[in-house]
Amino acid sequence: MAKRKTVFVCTSCGYRSGRWLGRCPSCGSWNSFTEEVEISRVTPTARGVLNFLSSGSQPLPITQAEEEVFVRFPSGIEVLDQALGGGLVKGQVILIGGEPGIGKSTLLLQLSHSLASEGKKVLYASGEESVNQIHLRAKRLKALNENIFVLSETVLEKIEEVTQEINPDILILDSVQTVFSAEIESSAGSVSQVREVTYRITELSKQSGAVSLIVGHVTKEGQIAGPKVLEHIVDTVLQFEGERGSFYRILKVVKNRFGPAGEVAVFKMTSFGLEEVPEPSAFFLSERNTERAGTVIFPYTEGTKPVLLEVQALVLPSVYSTPQRRSEGFNPNRLPIILAILEKEAKIFLRDKDVFVNIVGGMKVDEPGVDLAVALAITSSAKNKPIPPEVAVFGELGLTGEIRNVYFAKARVDEAKRFGFKRILVPKSVARELKDPDVEGFLHIGQLLEAVF
Repeated sequence: MAKRKTVFVCTSCGYRSGRWLGRCPSCGSWNSFTEEVEISRVTPTARGVLNFLSSGSQPLPITQAEEEVFVRFPSGIEVLDQALGGGLVKGQVILIGGEPGIGKSTLLLQLSHSLASEGKKVLYASGEESVNQIHLRAKRLKALNENIFVLSETVLEKIEEVTQEINPDILILDSVQTVFSAEIESSAGSVSQVREVTYRITELSKQSGAVSLIVGHVTKEGQIAGPKVLEHIVDTVLQFEGERGSFYRILKVVKNRFGPAGEVAVFKMTSFGLEEVPEPSAFFLSERNTERAGTVIFPYTEGTKPVLLEVQALVLPSVYSTPQRRSEGFNPNRLPIILAILEKEAKIFLRDKDVFVNIVGGMKVDEPGVDLAVALAITSSAKNKPIPPEVAVFGELGLTGEIRNVYFAKARVDEAKRFGFKRILVPKSVARELKDPDVEGFLHIGQLLEAVF
């Protein structure tokens, strides 16, 4: 016997309510509730004593647990393998998100060709393009291969049926928002459908050992659309970033159960598809103008491999009564705080100036270690004095002007030295620990600015 009831689900976090709410009490999102029809099936077991299914697992001391050996294999794209921690893992489920037109489908088609060339069987299921459209794109990318099977389908049960028939090594679903299950009444793209499709694909992948790559749409804020439970279900979350008008693309590993998170892979978009960039630091530094004020190098890292990024700032007299404060790739809420610290602790008065900050290359940096680089670039532009080209800097800036330590300090210093930077400005505690003649430590922002200028 089935029971129907109407529920309202938050599209941002998956919170459920019996009535419509203007603001989600769980995540705080406004106007995020959508109406869905839920069908619950009541069985005799559910009415009485629940019949629990058990795998027979018993508690075991952690010291007696055996180490699981993951079976990895290369994807054929070297920078992607490095970012994933050494390659793909059998049964791995990967969720990849990015803005429309950024190159997700192009990357997956090139990945399909690389794997198919190594004898892997690939099933490319698309709910957005026809088979002919995928063929045309594959022909342009020179990615035609007999081991790539293309399916244009939006019904999940049909995709599962074909997957069981073909038994592919790689399953690509493009995208999860276009596929729906006939067992659920809500439309494709709803919270219930997206969650159900992801659960079923994950279960299928774990049973068969196939690597599944699921494309997810993003919201206007750049986050993967749908409830956060999607990112908890899958093993790996990849974020494809970059400015559409630019030729570079950055693939960031947001979550990875089989390796370190925070790694990045850099690609260059060409007329023949995506091209690997093996040295991201050299790529971001290639067009730097060291003779101009307002630019400094920041060693950025979230994973094991640092990347040297250029931080730029532009300060000029404001033509409006309220000065502009804008940033690209840097937290806009952090910018006014840094300006206040510069005014209070370093006597750099910018209250009547427009201030613009940019992280070159389309990277989005959301770590405290960039504070010092932003402050130094702003001061350089305000004073119109270039920073010496051999200087690199990192550190968190406190509200009283103190310079605080950040993680992976030695890895950042090593990357900067590898590219010839002779003065690396860091928190005092880092300099004491490393005892390197090229590393200069500072306790306060005022001391650092005095040493540079």
